[in-house]
Amino acid sequence: MRRIVLLASTVSSFLIVPGAAVAQAGERAERVQDRHEVRQDRRALADDRRDLARMEERLSRFDQASARRDRAALGELDREVSRSLRQEMAESRKELARAAAEVRHDRREVRSERREVGADAAAGRPGAAADDRRDLRDDRRDLRDDRRDSARERAQLGRIEAISREWDSLRGRMAPPALARKRAMLVELTGLARAEIAEDRKEIHEDRRDLREDRVEATEDRRR
Repeated sequence: MRRIVLLASTVSSFLIVPGAAVAQAGERAERVQDRHEVRQDRRALADDRRDLARMEERLSRFDQASARRDRAALGELDREVSRSLRQEMAESRKELARAAAEVRHDRREVRSERREVGADAAAGRPGAAADDRRDLRDDRRDLRDDRRDSARERAQLGRIEAISREWDSLRGRMAPPALARKRAMLVELTGLARAEIAEDRKEIHEDRRDLREDRVEATEDRRR
């Protein structure tokens, strides 16, 4: 009999607080995701620093080969940069797809939080409604940030595609005007690599902000 009473009590407790359990599980999942994004952005920062070092090294080699009129070295750089641009385009397309997926996820989160705010208000739960309104503000901010990232990725991909087409059109051409144009493109690509590092640092800052907010929410939930 005691086991039956205990089991009934346990089942009753799960029936009473399913919403709280689901909410806590959702918050844990968010914290896991935020930590994953911090690690991912740190890896991206390390990769982009290596990309910048390679671009600076290529620009230095190009200047040295141009000064020596070293056609063999210039031809090798032609092929190397062309390969690198193709790889960069493939990576940029993946980044654009990930950014679009994050925007779709954020939209779903915003719609879900709106429903929760409405449900809490209708049920007369002002405290829960206030928490959900705060979450809704955070989700709207995330949506805005991810839309910005998606637009930036799309613009960068378009620019890299244009540079790739122009570079390939100049391959094998060693006249001073062609060399000057190639150098200008290398300088632009180096600038794009520096800008990517700045964006990585910004993403890491935003991810750390999200983690801090998750910790605050978890602390508040434990106090209630």
